[in-house]
Amino acid sequence: MVGQTTILVTGGLALAGFAGAFVLAQPSKAVGVLAPDDAELVATGQDIYADQCAACHGARLEGQPNWRIRGEDGLLPAPPHDAKGHTWHHDDETLFTLTKFGLAGLMENAPATGMPVYEGVLSDDEIIAVLSFIKSTWPDDLREFHDELNAQSE
Repeated sequence: MVGQTTILVTGGLALAGFAGAFVLAQPSKAVGVLAPDDAELVATGQDIYADQCAACHGARLEGQPNWRIRGEDGLLPAPPHDAKGHTWHHDDETLFTLTKFGLAGLMENAPATGMPVYEGVLSDDEIIAVLSFIKSTWPDDLREFHDELNAQSE
């Protein structure tokens, strides 16, 4: 009886461990999957962008002048989010993390930046809406490139 109990307990623990490992091995859902074709989400994102982002990144997503050259304060000006910028070079998860947590969310010892952290200011859904609005403005070829980036990061 003791031998059967030991086998059952050991087998049960092994099965529980396997189940836990299986769950942990499943791909996680991508954070902030953008929906640039969702008209309602994009309209919401456009409103939030106008309120929270346009002061630095421009009403037409054009960014600040000389955005690649550090200012006297040592900070880079706000980059454009249109086709001339580099936003489309980053997958959804990177864009979401950067918006929510700033550079510190992407790297240790992040350099100083003028980009505010939006954690506690915007909800995750609001961040996704803003990023979806931005992506909705890109030409088809850049949107396709960006979709390929997301597919590679899954």
